[in-house]
Amino acid sequence: MFLLLPPATVMTLGLWGLDRQGSVWQDEAVTYDMAHRAPGALWATLDSADAVHGLYYLFMHGLFACWEGGLIALRLPSVLAMALAAWGVGLLGRWMAGPVAGAAAGVIFALWPAVQRYTQEGRSYALVTAAIVWATVCLVQALVSSKGRWWVWYGCLSVTACLLHEFAALALVAHGITLAWVRAPRPVMRGWSIACGCVLLVVTPLIWVSVGQAGQVAWIDVSLTGDVTGYLLLVLTGLLCRTLLQRRAVIAFGPQATHRVAPDHVALPLVVFPPGLLLLASLIKPLYVDRYVLYSLAGISVLAGTAAVSLWQKVRQPVRVGLAAVAGLAAVTLLVPVGLHLRAPSSRSDNATAVVAAVQELGAPGDAVLFLPQSRRVWMLRTSPASLGMIDLAQYRTPASSGTPFGVELTSDTIEQRMLASNRVVVVRDRDREAYETSDQDRRKRAVLSSTFAPCHGRTVGSARVTVYARPGFC
Repeated sequence: MFLLLPPATVMTLGLWGLDRQGSVWQDEAVTYDMAHRAPGALWATLDSADAVHGLYYLFMHGLFACWEGGLIALRLPSVLAMALAAWGVGLLGRWMAGPVAGAAAGVIFALWPAVQRYTQEGRSYALVTAAIVWATVCLVQALVSSKGRWWVWYGCLSVTACLLHEFAALALVAHGITLAWVRAPRPVMRGWSIACGCVLLVVTPLIWVSVGQAGQVAWIDVSLTGDVTGYLLLVLTGLLCRTLLQRRAVIAFGPQATHRVAPDHVALPLVVFPPGLLLLASLIKPLYVDRYVLYSLAGISVLAGTAAVSLWQKVRQPVRVGLAAVAGLAAVTLLVPVGLHLRAPSSRSDNATAVVAAVQELGAPGDAVLFLPQSRRVWMLRTSPASLGMIDLAQYRTPASSGTPFGVELTSDTIEQRMLASNRVVVVRDRDREAYETSDQDRRKRAVLSSTFAPCHGRTVGSARVTVYARPGFC
């Protein structure tokens, strides 16, 4: 019964408002587009871009081939995967601190705002989290069992996680810290080393290809006040929870059971090392985004769940009633507004559905459409300008036919000629990305707009600005 509570909580919250009123943010639009490409076109695209998500796109391609379920099909795998992750978090807490602690850990994980967010997104992060959580379950089983099958499962799950997103490999470092912390016997260290070696062997080609595509993450900007402070708060919370834990563990291993595994042995390295190492790497090249190491929240949830139960057992009955009331009031006060916000179209900074609606409302059939920079064509991957009766003025080849994420554009001279032959142009732009995504075509677009057209009216939608430019007399 206790083990069913965490996945049931995730399923309930995940299915609540799953379609987000039809809104799709830009990364989900990419998933949808990639998953609907023919396997040959998809493979050609991965050779030049987005190789890090290749396995996920192939999986989603197979799903859409079986069931064209729209936004529900796009997001349902994430809901199911996060439910599996919550089940695994509850299992870890139960093994190391009892069934109540396991249920508390799993429910805390399910209620975490970031977990709720990525439970409802058509991206790979929920699947990565589930794979890492269950790899951690296999790690604990391998510690207490002499059966080699746990290392086989550990290796398979770790390979799957790393192929879904290569930064999942940072969790293997955390697992190695766990084994060193509990002074694991030599056979255990050997099994873990062999499994990690196999993972590295399989994942190395993906890493090699994705390094050549590093320009795709040029948009990342690590914030001292946001990212670093958030990480430090998470680590401090984990350390605080560790001080509240009762110093007893229910898992023992090794000869004559001389070694014990406590919740902090497994959970704290997951909290500290994956995001910490990614932040350190960002000193050389900015790479840190919290969703890339979402699985670290499994560690903080195990610590928080077991600490809450330890604190509950230490206080007397009248205090327990007060603590329960305060916890319930805090949960309702904090989580209800967060839950409502996460399920609103405005919860994502780039709502591609809203951008399309703005283009349709501000423009008119026959108008030309331009994207600045050209990668912002991502906002209209699901609904192309042609489907609105408009003309994608700069496009030479579509994304699918060119084997590229956003298509191939015409030459600068041709784009200029086509702009000069138009009376009205609807410009969809992102000024932040224009600063580091430059091309000759985009420079020519801006020059012609400045010299020949005047802005009529426009609208800001998240990070997008949709503006109608026209010659005099055509606004």
